[in-house]
Amino acid sequence: MLMTKEFQVEASTAAAGMVENIGKVFIGKDDVIRKTVLALLANGHILLEDVPGVGKTLLAKAVAKSVNGEIKRIQFTADLLPTDVTGVSVYHQDTGEFSFRKGPVFTNVLLGDEINRATPRTQSSLLEAMEEKQVTVDGRVHQLEPPFFVIATQNPIELEGTYPLPFSQMDRFIVRLKIGYLDQDNEKQMLQDQKLSLPLDNLNPVIDCETLLKIQEAVREIKIAPELYDYIVEIVSRTRDNPAFEYGSSPRGSLDLMRFSQAAALLDGRDYILPDDVKKFAPLVLGHRVIVKKGSRLASATSGDAVSELVESITVPL
Repeated sequence: MLMTKEFQVEASTAAAGMVENIGKVFIGKDDVIRKTVLALLANGHILLEDVPGVGKTLLAKAVAKSVNGEIKRIQFTADLLPTDVTGVSVYHQDTGEFSFRKGPVFTNVLLGDEINRATPRTQSSLLEAMEEKQVTVDGRVHQLEPPFFVIATQNPIELEGTYPLPFSQMDRFIVRLKIGYLDQDNEKQMLQDQKLSLPLDNLNPVIDCETLLKIQEAVREIKIAPELYDYIVEIVSRTRDNPAFEYGSSPRGSLDLMRFSQAAALLDGRDYILPDDVKKFAPLVLGHRVIVKKGSRLASATSGDAVSELVESITVPL
């Protein structure tokens, strides 16, 4: 579709409305909410890496309610099978035929709780769904209904009985976020809000899934100056030849950085991205896609900080 000025304003207003709506129940974390909405608008997926009890499930439910979408939850465990995620073909003895029973991956918002507790085989069952929006079971391809948004969580503290996410799995997430604890004022506000009821129960949609799909299409039409293509590629390329990195970002990182910057522009009411959009979000989008080399001068830094330092060394186009 060709985005008109009127629809751009409507899309930007709707996106801002989602941020505000989620903030009614997920208090004190406006930056996390904004980045989550940007990931959704960019048609990406997010990995929430934080301790239990900080509201990861609440955030996922609030996102689903805001777009009037269906949400399903998978508790990842060591004995979870790939078919428990994707679905299974069932044989009917009376007809002598197989029918496909859909798994929980067939939804709009999928909450994968403690994804690193599942075996690599089960983790990999999400790869095709996240990238190609389809699953293959017994040689048959089953398409997922858009929109499809994965919010996966993992606990960074408990290491026993966990399996680190494969590099290919990490690359499927557009961003990795940490929520963190509430400050005292917001935690007090949470207690008061939930004294008698759960605010989530009264949360109403601000858009529907069909409108979300149109906004996601509009994000792709946000203008990008030729020099900004060069800037994005330069940043990602530097992660591959930097001696401080064991591994750099894949080309998917370039695509995700472009798309996330476009989503940020739309949310801000612009029909073009700025160099500052790319510079600001590069550490967030690329940080989990690189591995800092042990023994390098950046070995003690987080991968996001390492990317941030790299970005600072690159000339920003005017």
